[in-house]
Amino acid sequence: MAEEPVVRMGETQAGVTRPSVAPIYQTTAFDVPDLDVLQQLYAGQVTGDIYTRDSNPGMRALAQSIAALEGTEAGAVFASGMGALGSIFLTLLSAGDHVLTAQSLYGKTLQLASRMQRFDVAVSAFDVCSPQQLTAQLRPGTRFVLVETVANPLLEVADIEALVAAAGSVPLIVDSTFTTPELIRPCSLGAAAVIHSASKYLNGHGDVMLGVAAGSQQLMSRLNETASIFGQNANPFECWLTQRGLRTLPLRMQQLCRTTCGLAQYLSSHPAVQRVYHPSLPRHPSHRLASRLYPRGTGGIIAIELQTNGRDGMELVNRFMRAVPQLPFSPTLADARTTLSYPALTSHRFLSAEARAEAGISDALLRISVGLEPLELLQQEFDSGLNSLLT
Repeated sequence: MAEEPVVRMGETQAGVTRPSVAPIYQTTAFDVPDLDVLQQLYAGQVTGDIYTRDSNPGMRALAQSIAALEGTEAGAVFASGMGALGSIFLTLLSAGDHVLTAQSLYGKTLQLASRMQRFDVAVSAFDVCSPQQLTAQLRPGTRFVLVETVANPLLEVADIEALVAAAGSVPLIVDSTFTTPELIRPCSLGAAAVIHSASKYLNGHGDVMLGVAAGSQQLMSRLNETASIFGQNANPFECWLTQRGLRTLPLRMQQLCRTTCGLAQYLSSHPAVQRVYHPSLPRHPSHRLASRLYPRGTGGIIAIELQTNGRDGMELVNRFMRAVPQLPFSPTLADARTTLSYPALTSHRFLSAEARAEAGISDALLRISVGLEPLELLQQEFDSGLNSLLT
């Protein structure tokens, strides 16, 4: 009998037990027994997978988890949060259409919207705090309205129900990355779809690049098709890591919100800080709305503007960061550890100085992503760094 060739070795067979954690299906394709089954798979008559760019058991499991958390019919997963957003743009927009966005959005989202104008898609923006502006800017060709639950980085809060009413029959798409379904479920308030950068809180450990969406089965199927065609699909290992992160999401968000509110309160009284942007503070313009929509908190992000007293804002931020190396600069958010970011040179660096100033992004603005450290430790570390600016 001929020896089995090495290329056919290594296959595993299921036994009478099953793994307590779902396995990673790290495979490009799936073997199909015959053409009858192939036809049934394409017709959706049986459950299975053919090619990982289209679907994979781990990807499907994560999509189902996201749909369950958001209370929607279906979910979809993508290579990144921008992949999820890009799939929505490519699926819902054609030449001659119009998209309406909030003025305050993640910088790359603003860039994506601007790039769509190259394809004869009109883009305009409105103040998320003014639903009347939304209504006034709707056109016959407006295909959707895009907002964030809590805007990056100044944390303006969107009144989802009011915006849904203002948009009328035009779908509202909501980026809920900052808040997660633990704090709000936009589709239960009337939004057509919700997206997340799963690299952030859903995973929560700073080791994933992934995006997700949730909404109707029809829309998610269309997004999946677009993702497959344009190569925006997720990969099995990232899905597995995110599924693992979801297990601790409720506990992490509970602690993050509690710590973040405490740190924002502390920072608001420090003489080296000119202003703190956090909706839990009465001075924040979204305070009353946030108190109603987010009784448990708005996530783990704070923005602070350092007191310059005529000094260079960027140099002050540099001094602060050098004084507290245990609070690292990281151009992302929602790691398990506390990190810092500088919007003027990261998310909003593509804007002119005048446009950044108009958006409230000063050279002295620092964004804080609060982690899972004890509040007392963070207060000590921020106190040390900020005190270094007073001399």
